[in-house]
Amino acid sequence: MIDKLLEFYKEDPADPFNSYALALAYLKTDTSRALDWFRVLLREHPGYLPVYYQAAGVLAEAGYTEEAEAVYKKGIELAGAQQNTRTMQELQRAYRSFLDELEDY
Repeated sequence: MIDKLLEFYKEDPADPFNSYALALAYLKTDTSRALDWFRVLLREHPGYLPVYYQAAGVLAEAGYTEEAEAVYKKGIELAGAQQNTRTMQELQRAYRSFLDELEDY
């Protein structure tokens, strides 16, 4: 499956969905590589809203708390700018949960 996704990426690296699909596929087997793809997306396609929820959650789980917080905040801001209320609310809930977990440590 990953081989096929890599082919799609090579055919059209400008399509953010190709990178997103790779990140999600790697998430099942290799968190480090998934994070690499999420970071590529955040850097090269900052307007691709779907990446923020997934990337922030994976970053938080991997212990990159400052980076996760920044991604949550940027995603919430972007969702607001895109007037995507549903995604903004999902990101806000996830961000609050993230902050609650930080307080518990």
